[in-house]
Amino acid sequence: MDSSNLSSLPEESLEEELEQPSKRSEAPLPTAYASVPLRSPSQSSPQKYSPLDWSGYFDEEKDVSIPDSNDVFHVYMAGTEGPVVFCLHGGGYSGLSFALSTSKIKEKARVVALDLRGHGKSSTENDLDLSVETMCNDVLAVVKEMYGESPPAIVLVGHSMGGSVAVHVAAKKILSTLAGLVVVDVVEGTAMASLIHMQKILSSRMQHFSSIEKAIEWTVKGGALRNIDSARVSIPPTLKYDDSKKCYVYRAQLEETEQYWRGWYEGLSEKFLSCPVPKLLLLAGTDRLDSSKGMELARPLTIGQMQGKFQMVVVRHTGHAIQEDAPEEFVTLILNFISRNRIGPHGVEIPGLRRPLQS
Repeated sequence: MDSSNLSSLPEESLEEELEQPSKRSEAPLPTAYASVPLRSPSQSSPQKYSPLDWSGYFDEEKDVSIPDSNDVFHVYMAGTEGPVVFCLHGGGYSGLSFALSTSKIKEKARVVALDLRGHGKSSTENDLDLSVETMCNDVLAVVKEMYGESPPAIVLVGHSMGGSVAVHVAAKKILSTLAGLVVVDVVEGTAMASLIHMQKILSSRMQHFSSIEKAIEWTVKGGALRNIDSARVSIPPTLKYDDSKKCYVYRAQLEETEQYWRGWYEGLSEKFLSCPVPKLLLLAGTDRLDSSKGMELARPLTIGQMQGKFQMVVVRHTGHAIQEDAPEEFVTLILNFISRNRIGPHGVEIPGLRRPLQS
């Protein structure tokens, strides 16, 4: 799960975090939930934390209605040429988690960022059904509604919980034009080991905000996101105004979806390795693979990486949401992945993208 996002699973328990505030200030946990500020946000300049509109990054937004249901999914779109980089956010986040990255990716490829059910502006018959199977079907239904039976080349990019959904979609081998899979900062071993702490972390985070600006400030100062501009565009859709409480609360009710958490990550390594497309795993730290927690579950990935079954890149000096904290590096990695694997609108290399030299 994540902070407005879900996949950012904590690597240590909340107790350890709170007992070592000095350690936390030096290297905040990658999960938004574990980054509990020790004091309330100060009276900073509200302009510094004022919301930014999606239109500064995407070209358009629209609702995609699914036939024979009351489900309506919100998507943000950008770009006119190249393959479609189809982005799935983490638990508690929204499609705008990819906003800053999109402003650059759209120069070489198309981008679609989906608000998963229970998140952002999407509305479904059951917003609490966050089973991986249901979310997979949602993604496939949206792709079909948008592109019909002949979709363009698609690169699935999933962060945290969205990374799990992306893997499960790819493993189904239903998307005929799936050309690549990018998983951002989620590994089965550490994710599974962290699940026992999630309810405590969710309940310990700040629950109410007097304004959207305060929520943005809290998110940045708490260490959940390190890029203020990204927080200014991505945090607003993760909130909703509660008329009864006269304040902003979280849009996603993650604490009520615990029955589905294990299903997001169980068996994820083997499913990832089974996907028959080029694969890229982006990690915010090597502990995701070599932590003593979940070491046995991480072994298949370690072996697979040594055998060259996928590319792995460790992105330093960033939190859990790599695409938000380090958008420029994230864009470079995505575009190089597309170029290296000659992924284009019809399986051809994109003009203007030079293939990196093979080491």
